[in-house]
Formats: sequence, structure tokens, C-alpha cells
Amino acid sequence: MAKILGIDIGYDTVKLALVSGKQVKKTAIASMPKRLMRDGRLASPEAMGELLAQTMKKNGIHCSKAAVAFSNEAVFVRNVTMPVMAAEQLTLNLPYEFRDYITEELKNYVFDYAMLSDAVSAAKANSEKSAAKKKEKQPKKAKQNALEAFEAQADTEAAKPTEVSAAGASESATMELLAVAAPMSLMEETRLMLRKAGMKLTKAAPVVCSFTGLIRSMDPAKKPESGEYCFLDLGYQSIRMYMFKGDRHEVTRVVESGLSTVDAAIADAYNVDEHLAHTYVVNNFEDCQSQEVCVNAFNNIAVELMRALNFYRFSNPDSSLSDIWLCGGGAYITPLVAAIESGLEGMKIHSAEELMPGGRLLGDSNALAQAIGITQE
Repeated sequence: MAKILGIDIGYDTVKLALVSGKQVKKTAIASMPKRLMRDGRLASPEAMGELLAQTMKKNGIHCSKAAVAFSNEAVFVRNVTMPVMAAEQLTLNLPYEFRDYITEELKNYVFDYAMLSDAVSAAKANSEKSAAKKKEKQPKKAKQNALEAFEAQADTEAAKPTEVSAAGASESATMELLAVAAPMSLMEETRLMLRKAGMKLTKAAPVVCSFTGLIRSMDPAKKPESGEYCFLDLGYQSIRMYMFKGDRHEVTRVVESGLSTVDAAIADAYNVDEHLAHTYVVNNFEDCQSQEVCVNAFNNIAVELMRALNFYRFSNPDSSLSDIWLCGGGAYITPLVAAIESGLEGMKIHSAEELMPGGRLLGDSNALAQAIGITQE
């Protein structure tokens, strides 16, 4: 089976996962040069390409195909509901779903989409229901579902705005998509970066698609009964709560108090710069994670997460969310995890290693979740 290298570029580390099908073959994590990543974009694609090449060589990773997870800041992501239509018409209509979000010219962006599995089933059911009703009324006519009817119409009306009304198709026949708009300049930078590393871009998608991939490849026995998921990415600059219902991304809550706030507290306590303080925290130098200033920082993060979760529940009163999966560098800090478990009382806290496809446990599972997830279909 063909191999693909999943790449997740963060502000302080870059994560690589060599995956074949659902088996993780090799992994690597490397530190990022300071300020190489800014606002979700690379300051120097060439420098990033050289770092990738060096990291691959050091860890014995050989691969020519890459899948890259884009940060939230770099792209636009929307859940959209559209009439059932042919792929050609969808390509024409999709850019207009972003006209209220993108201030630049739409021609400067690349647009793509992913069908949501539960939405696919719903659209199919609607189409079949519509076809069945038509058959009852006109039993002598040939069978034709909504999608087939529209495809026939699309051949002659390819340039017109789409409405599913041909052959009496049901007006409720819709499909739900995860739609993405990425700047062409971002795509060019990504291809340049990969060429420097001797690779070709096979797949590029936002981080939410990484978690969608993990949900779809997850062991059914480990999936929550509620069908709801919260992925808590404990990052350096910020912490993100990704909320899903099934494989449908609902919302992302951003908590600005990332691990950098812990570094700042330790830097003040030990009178060192924040870069050195970060190594103190990661390596628990002189048991600094148990120091009062550090514990207070952990508790503050837990309080902010509790507020974000409560706001989500208030906005979604029908939610029965009960499970949270931790990923990112902060998931390795035991006192922080303990503070989160205490602050989010009543929630089941899981390690990211439970998300890994193929059942293989990795020492760096928490950090590699997005790199692995982006390789999954």
C-alpha cells in the first residue's frame, strides 16, 4: 500500500507521521525555529522545506507524497447545506458560499469540499423518497432520482445558479458539506516547501479534517454513545476545543491561554527568558510543574476551558457531550491534565492514543494526532 507523510506544522514543533493505510510506520517531531510560523503562515517556505528534509533524513523517513494540515488561521472553513447537484455545478457554486467572508477577489482562492457521511445518507434518503413518491404517482415512467435528474439538467445549464427542481425532485433533497477556501499563495508556498524536501503535495486540508479522519477510522467500540466528540488541542500559543457531532464539525472554541502563559509564569519565578522557561516546564526542571506559580497557571487554563465548555452547552442545549480527547504538547504535562480533569468535572478525559488507527500505541500519540489524522480518508 502506498505510503504518505502526514505533516502538522505548529508554532514550536513540526510533527511528521509516515502512514500506510491505517498503519503508522514512523514518526518524528522537531523543534521549529523561532518566528518561522506567523499567523498560521510560514515566513520562509524554503527554510521549512530544509527543516523537513533534515528531520526526515535524521529519522530515516523516505516518502515522496505528503498530506499537510493547515492551521485555522490560514484558511476559511464552513459547514454549508446545498441542494443535491452534480460535481460540476458544485464547483461553480461553492465560491459564492464564501462571498461574505473573503474580502479579496475569489479568483485568488482555491475552493474544495468534503461530503459529510451522515449528510450523504440523508441526501440519498431524500432522493430515494422523492423518487418513490414520483413512482407512485406515475408508475409507468422510468425511475429517476433527484441526482440523476439534476445531472441531466446540468449538461445544458452548467453556468446557471443551481436549483434542484428537475423532474419533480423534492425541494428537501440537500447535502451537507465541509467547505474550504484556501489562498492560492498558501498552496504555492506549500508546494515550494515540499519540493525543497523532495516531496509532492497529495493532500492539503484544514486541521478539522484531521479530526474527521480520526473519527471515521476510530475503533467503533471506543466511540462515545452520544456520537459527540471534543478534541482539546493543548497548544503553545492557544488552546482549541474542536466540537463534532458524528464527523460533522460544529464549532471551534479558542482559549488564548496556551502553554506560553505557563512559560511566562516560570520565567518570572526563575528569572530566566521564556525560551529557557519552556524547557524547564517540558522537562519538569527541579519539579517546577509542582511550584505554586505553575499550578496556578494550570488552574487558570482549566477555568478558561470550563467557561468555553459551558458556553458551548448553553449555545447547544440539546448537546449530550461527555467525552474529551487531549492532544498537543500540553497533554504530556501530568499536573495540567489533572487540573483539566478536575475543572471539567463529569467529563470523560481520554488520551489521544485512543484515536490512533490500526490500534498501534505510539509514545508521541498526543502530539501526532493531527499529522496522523490528515492522512486518513
